[in-house]
Amino acid sequence: MRRPDARPSRYGRESNTGHPHGSRSDAKCPEGGRPDSEQGGATVILLAVGMAFVLVGTFGAAVAGAAMAAQRAAVAADLGALAGASRAFDGDSTACTFAADIAARNGGRLVDCRLDGLDLLVTVETTVTPLPGLTRVAASTARAGPVRG
Repeated sequence: MRRPDARPSRYGRESNTGHPHGSRSDAKCPEGGRPDSEQGGATVILLAVGMAFVLVGTFGAAVAGAAMAAQRAAVAADLGALAGASRAFDGDSTACTFAADIAARNGGRLVDCRLDGLDLLVTVETTVTPLPGLTRVAASTARAGPVRG
């Protein structure tokens, strides 16, 4: 029997749950026999695809960081060789001191330095940590000296 204060549902079915088709237990089952068993599958796939994008992005950032370290080593070696070659007349130790100073100011560490006549050959290393626990060293060698005609 209907309560006198209850309003009839506009869907033709009374429900005390507020759901237009009654409670969830009387919802129609799909052809598979299980009610709404496929809901949430797209969420798992979306999370998996998102995680794949994060991993690819992290790997790309690590590769870009290593490439930048190689470029930084080349710049530090070039500038160090130029600075040291300007002091080649003062001797090997003075030229290498200037080269080491300029290499350090550009984020490198002077590994090798020697005079070959008036040419200065320097090798500079830079260290990069693209990912935690993964450290790489990039090295570059440069030569600078007077112009020969």
